[in-house]
Amino acid sequence: MKWDPERYLQFADYRDRPFFDLATRIGAGQPESGPAWVADLGCGTGALTAVLADRWPTSPVIGIDSSEDMIREAHARSGRNLSFAQGRIQDWNPLPGPGVLLSNAALQWVPGHMDLLDRWAKALEPGSWIAVQVPGNFGAPSHALMRELAASPRYAQALAGVLRGTDSVAEPGEYLELFVDAGMAADVWETSYSQVLDGPDPVLDWVRGTALRPVMQALEPDEYRAFEAEYAALLRQAYPPKSWGTVMPFRRIFMVAHKP
Repeated sequence: MKWDPERYLQFADYRDRPFFDLATRIGAGQPESGPAWVADLGCGTGALTAVLADRWPTSPVIGIDSSEDMIREAHARSGRNLSFAQGRIQDWNPLPGPGVLLSNAALQWVPGHMDLLDRWAKALEPGSWIAVQVPGNFGAPSHALMRELAASPRYAQALAGVLRGTDSVAEPGEYLELFVDAGMAADVWETSYSQVLDGPDPVLDWVRGTALRPVMQALEPDEYRAFEAEYAALLRQAYPPKSWGTVMPFRRIFMVAHKP
């Protein structure tokens, strides 16, 4: 799927906050005795991967992303202990030694990622950490309305199988059980952010950077413009603006696991 780095960074403050809420719970070593390696899977533009490189300056940090456009921008951030590579998350394997595997808002795009997490958890060496954040809002109006419109007669044929539903992620208890069964000490929690967005059609602007992108690529330009116009009208009803902005609740699921 083709990504637009500039569009994705439009709401950087809101998109970045869960990363910091996740990363602060990783208890791997101090800078002078950092992990053997750090991997950021689904690193995007690499801006947050660079934060990890600053936190552990003596550890090699690598960012992996399948998007050529994202990795092209990320390469500009490469430094002494920071590098990037294009690749699929599901093809990655843990490196030797106790390391840190982090994936922020990426695994929801990977079908079967529960099996992937189980494989990583069992393959990691003792002392390693897994830190993952995924959106838990697939049942929210922003996503439900998109799926309903995609299933309508006008778009059903072109968009068949394009959008995934609430099965895109698991529930917190399922992630907790997975890590505990794999022999890890796990902390799993969820947070709902009440995001206040500005401007006309701000929820539409938000999903243009993420959830709406498969629709953009599946439809012809004229069809997509019609789809977006109908979808925008539905979003205005579901997220009515206030005089001070539009509230978009966003549930996110966090998990941090350590292998003793």
